[in-house]
Amino acid sequence: MKNKRYIKKSFYLLLIPFLVGCSGKTNSHLESIYDGKTLAGWHTLGGKASYRVENGEIIGTTVANTPNTFLVTDSLYTNFILELDFKTDVLSNSGVQIRSNSHPWYRDGIVHGYQVEIDPSDRSWSGGIYDEKRRKWLHPLEDNPEAREAYIPNDWNHFRIEAIGDTIKTWINDVAASHLIDEMTLKGFIGLQVHSIGKKGKPGVDIKWRNIKLITQNLDQYSTPSPLTPVITKNQLTFEEKRNEWQMLWDGETTNGWRGAKLQNFPEKGWEINNGILSVLASGGAESAAGGDIVTKAMYSDFEIKVDFNITEGANSGIKYYVDTELNKGLGSSIGLEYQILDDEKHPDAKRGSHEGSRTVASLYDLIQANTSKHMNEIGQWNTAHIISKQGKVEHWLNGVKVLEYQRGSDEFLKLVNESKYKEWPKFGLLDKGNILLQDHGDLVSFKNIKIKTYE
Repeated sequence: MKNKRYIKKSFYLLLIPFLVGCSGKTNSHLESIYDGKTLAGWHTLGGKASYRVENGEIIGTTVANTPNTFLVTDSLYTNFILELDFKTDVLSNSGVQIRSNSHPWYRDGIVHGYQVEIDPSDRSWSGGIYDEKRRKWLHPLEDNPEAREAYIPNDWNHFRIEAIGDTIKTWINDVAASHLIDEMTLKGFIGLQVHSIGKKGKPGVDIKWRNIKLITQNLDQYSTPSPLTPVITKNQLTFEEKRNEWQMLWDGETTNGWRGAKLQNFPEKGWEINNGILSVLASGGAESAAGGDIVTKAMYSDFEIKVDFNITEGANSGIKYYVDTELNKGLGSSIGLEYQILDDEKHPDAKRGSHEGSRTVASLYDLIQANTSKHMNEIGQWNTAHIISKQGKVEHWLNGVKVLEYQRGSDEFLKLVNESKYKEWPKFGLLDKGNILLQDHGDLVSFKNIKIKTYE
């Protein structure tokens, strides 16, 4: 099979110069982003694999006992069209990073972001889109046999990559490979990966790249339509999430599965759904005084939940779990453990609480302060809350980084509760199961991508 594919595609590539000449189309508008002689304008991140330039090619070489290594551009790019050639052996997985980053706050600076896969295995997912050190596979080539067949083993292959707005499109040897619509990251560096080889890999293997060119202007003029149906991640499960049995907790369009915390139905005012975003509207900053909190109709025991949230200046809200809506039928919010959502800089609650810092963003409200090294994106940008609760152990994560953990029912936990505003509620935080709640605190806060994984 591989020999037939090699012969077929090699013949096809021999025709490309002729076809381009006949059509009059060229890539002369693209500009090289390396000088062909040195690695000026690039630097290495991650592991200890080596990179060098020979005959106009950038060559990365595998090294034993080191993590993934990346040669990345000094410059950051937002919207662009990128074209390049690459070559590897039949074993060495690699990739091209786009809109990727290395932040000190994120897992000690590990490289993360979109990767256009180079996959020489029998699976042949070259051109698929992987999310390095975040969400893993976003658009693999399971359902794209044409793109899988387009890859040529042990020979030069060509990528075309378009990243424009929230859309990423890829081609391998002029065959459409992936079409992704995703909003997570819109700016970052371009990188060339030498994958770690573990204990079974072979050191000293070369991965090569050449003709690395891009444009960042007049993209509409040069953008190419893709024949593929786009994979959309907004309010949808990713490939990896489906494989790991996650479920959507909100469908992105309706109020199905949700009700008012003190109502049988969804609130008639105070909340709105617009363009796949669920927002609690501003009403003066009072707690549950307008539409009121909303809760899931279902109750959950052990689970993970992820919620993207976007706050306005000075805003306050929260995600509560193990909520008992039969408690506190009067004024104020329903009772439950709370992942705090807050503008720490502008809201006075950041300096209040039974325990210092326990009302800051991502904290266990009024009980445990989130790690002060946490990273909150700027006001108006999206952040991701992640709560994990298994067999009494609970973790809060913010933007992919764990910021606190605790054990429900432990002596330390019970002591914190007894010193907090929750001491008046019997067995606070100890329910076997409860509702998930999004809080109305009178400020404009928006939510999307609300997902849950349960453990029974």
